[in-house]
Amino acid sequence: MKKFFSRFSLSCATVLLGFTLFAGWASAHVTVKPGTSAPGAWETYSIKVPVEKDIPTVKVSLKIPEGLDFKQYRPVPDWKVELTKNDDGQVTAVAWVAEGKGIGPGEFQQFEFVGKNPDSDSALAWDAFQYYSDGSIVEWIGEKDSDNPHSITKVTADAAGAAEEDHAVHGHDSDARATGAAGGNTDTGAGTGANAGTKAAAPDEAQDGGTSAVEIGTLILSLAALLVSLAALFAALRSRKRTS
Repeated sequence: MKKFFSRFSLSCATVLLGFTLFAGWASAHVTVKPGTSAPGAWETYSIKVPVEKDIPTVKVSLKIPEGLDFKQYRPVPDWKVELTKNDDGQVTAVAWVAEGKGIGPGEFQQFEFVGKNPDSDSALAWDAFQYYSDGSIVEWIGEKDSDNPHSITKVTADAAGAAEEDHAVHGHDSDARATGAAGGNTDTGAGTGANAGTKAAAPDEAQDGGTSAVEIGTLILSLAALLVSLAALFAALRSRKRTS
């Protein structure tokens, strides 16, 4: 009986570990919202940064897509903002640097900023770089089916109708959302990982759409763990029956 329960407990632990890993990896992407916006709009964007390791995230760098005019950011306590500009004074990258302990394991942080969208339909690819306290960097610059996909915002006239409906409900326009977003900033010409070249994004790419290869692989591993657990349980039951 003791041997039976030992095998059964090990099987259950294997299944739980597999599904826990799948759930954690599937939700650990750095993402930028919204996924759609109207041409020429002053949009409030939000970058969500979860921690996928057991050490803190201490810096996040975001490359500003070509065609987007970065305007303002919302200050966050214990985080310093560094802006990288080109020769024309346009912001090409923004970095949030922790002045405290950073984002701990099991936590996430959101940062907001306002940008003016391109005047015509386009796809904004958000290349992000996540820095951990051990010096490692996770580059969120891949396509939607890659292990580390970047977010895509579709700038399309089709989004204008939904935006107008939202304004009618809430009684404000997109310009008003920029109020209060400004704070003390640090301009810097020092390059970060976000200064890498822009990758062309297909217009039909969907933000956070599809399932990445790592998620599919993790699901397969979880199912395999379940099968192994069931086999172990079956073997334990047969062993118990023979000894009884």
